[in-house]
Amino acid sequence: MKTFAFSKTYNDVTVLNVPELELHPGKIYSIIGSNGSGKSTFAKILAGTLSADQKGIKLEPYISVGYMPQKNYAFRMSTKANILLGGSDKTRAEYLMKALQIDCLASRRADHLSGGETARMVLARLMMKQYNLLILDEPTAVMDMETTFLSENLIQQYTKESNCALILITHSLQQAKRIADEILFFNKGQLWEAGPKEALLNTPIHPETRQFLKFYGV
Repeated sequence: MKTFAFSKTYNDVTVLNVPELELHPGKIYSIIGSNGSGKSTFAKILAGTLSADQKGIKLEPYISVGYMPQKNYAFRMSTKANILLGGSDKTRAEYLMKALQIDCLASRRADHLSGGETARMVLARLMMKQYNLLILDEPTAVMDMETTFLSENLIQQYTKESNCALILITHSLQQAKRIADEILFFNKGQLWEAGPKEALLNTPIHPETRQFLKFYGV
């Protein structure tokens, strides 16, 4: 699938300017960059929750998009009922809860869950459906290492089984290294560099990319 080039400006300051991109089914694209580099703005525009400067479609028509923002929301009902809002397949819901180790929380009020539990619940709710494009903005930021690994395994499995293109925004270069196929480095609102993860992490082209990777220990 192809996205269209777009930009976003606030108070005459361009905070994001990205070229046309081609996202391939079955691949995980990890977006890295410092705070304020435009990563979440990019995600919101692709997800349709924020408008770009230019009017029009930012994705090819008829693309189904799933989106998990940084701030997760739990409805005032049970964890299982929350997950079933994503789809009616109870067997699928039970499988996802077990895979994310929240099956023991099925009957608990979802708005009483911890931050990490809520994130896993929201991830399960999203994965009740199949999308052409799934966008996850820091999905494991409030999880411990054990549940982070569980979530990463499920993300990889979902991408393979659904054959979707998956965008993963992360501050963890180790996470990008573990599960991404390709990495996109954002810097000052620009897509600075992109490519297969081995090439970008080991032999980056731009000095800014090398400096960022060195600072974060890669």
